[in-house]
Parts: sequence; structure tokens; C-alpha cells
Amino acid sequence: MRKKIVQVGTVSCGSDQLFLIAGPCVIEKEATMMKVAEHLKKVSEKLAIPVIYKSSFQKDNRSSLKYYEGVGVEKGLKVLAKIKEDFGFPLLSDIHYPDQADQVAEVLDVIQIPAYLCMQTKLVTKAAQTGKVINLKHGQFLAPENMDKPVQKVVESGNERIILTERGYTFGYNDLIVDPRSFYLLRKIGYPTVFDVTHAIRRYGIPSADPRGGLREFLPTLARAGVAAGIDGLFIEVHPTPENALCDAASQMNMYHLEAFLTPLLALHEVEVKHRTPSPPFTTTD
Repeated sequence: MRKKIVQVGTVSCGSDQLFLIAGPCVIEKEATMMKVAEHLKKVSEKLAIPVIYKSSFQKDNRSSLKYYEGVGVEKGLKVLAKIKEDFGFPLLSDIHYPDQADQVAEVLDVIQIPAYLCMQTKLVTKAAQTGKVINLKHGQFLAPENMDKPVQKVVESGNERIILTERGYTFGYNDLIVDPRSFYLLRKIGYPTVFDVTHAIRRYGIPSADPRGGLREFLPTLARAGVAAGIDGLFIEVHPTPENALCDAASQMNMYHLEAFLTPLLALHEVEVKHRTPSPPFTTTD
């Protein structure tokens, strides 16, 4: 099962080295963003895991007008640019509208398409036309193999720099289920595959500030399943004090727990790579 290696700055996504996409869910005070970046730099260097810094300048899908929506594109890009300048991280953020694509492409290394919007043709094609790496998040309403449809839209727009990110599939109401078969099916499309483990534990319908809005106890089990299944990268939203975060407070990871969380996953990844085969050894007729 061959897949492309997609270069994001110095990060080779899809190589045998596990990589990390991490940062606060949404851009908050600049001091908080820099504090997270400084800690991620230390973890990255100590564990030898490359990091792409992620934070959203806008959250346009909050469930109430009362909830924090972010700092906006202009201020957000300034904060992200400073993080890149001071710490050297490649940058990832998401867009919600086609007219944001060209502006963010001046700063970002990866433009992310939110899961809810992965089938929006104008959004996907406009982002693709920037030439930036496109991170397509798996819509929770799509079978994983059907992610080849938005992938093809990106390719037909002249861009094959694609990452696919799993975050769970809607099962019943307000619950996301991560099916390990999804990792296999996404990898089969031919691009680096990432597991967004912190969004997978969100309980939708419950405000993210409510402690019941996230099931952190499942983070180790889910992450280990993804790594063992052959993912190329992990997507983990982190915060210095998650309980005070302005978005996804119940599901973000305390950044001071990140090193201990990643250590066994990196060891497991080495085992998976050692035993990885170029093609599946079994077929439906075996």
C-alpha cells in the first residue's frame, strides 16, 4: 500500500517517522499561544518528533452565538506568523470560506478543510489552487473510502499535496466512533493519514466547557489503536490549562501531559513500522 510523502516545511508526512499536529483549539491570548509553542518545541526536541503547529483563527461552527469564535483572520495570522518566526514550526489552520484561502496561504503551510465542510466544492478547490498542503478532515457523515471524492477535487485543481485526517464517524446521536478500518481505508487512498484523537473524544450536544463534553479516559486507547493501525501522524489539541480554554475545554489535553502520552506511542510506532508490509497479506477470499 504505497502513499505519497508530503513535505510540510521540514516535516516529511508519510515517511516512517511519526509526526505531530498540535496546538490550542483556537487562538487565544498571544502569551498563551507562545507558551504552548515553547513547550511543544521542548517536547519535539526531546522525543525527536516533528511538530506542525495548529490553532484556529476562527471557529464558525460554534453551537451558540455566545461562544468564543476566535480572533479573526488578520490578527490570527499575525500570531501564527510570530510563532513560526520564533520557533520555526510549520503552521496549520482551517478556513471556512473560499475568500479566505489566498490570504491565509501567505502565512500557513497547511490549509485545513473542516470535517463538516469537506464536500464543499468551492471551498476545497479554492484552497487547493493556492498550492499549499491541504489537510482534508474526514466528514463524520461519510464512509472513509468516500473521502476519495474531495481528494479528487483537490487533485483535479492541480494539487497533490494532501493529508487525510480521521476524527470519527457519527454513530447514533452526539457520539463519534473511531473504526480502525478507517485508517486502512484512508491510507489506501494514497496520502498521509492523521488521527485527530482529541476531537474523537468530544461528546457533541454537550457544551465543550462542560466536563462531560469530552471523554479523556479514552485518549490512550484510541491513540494506540491508531498508531498500531499504521497512521502517519497524530493530531492533538493542547492547552496549558484546558479547563480554562475558550473552546473544547473538555477535550483538549493538558500540554504538560503530552510527553508522557507520546512516549509509548513512539515506541509502538517503531514496532508497527518494523512489521509494516507493502500490501495487505490477506484478501476477502482467503
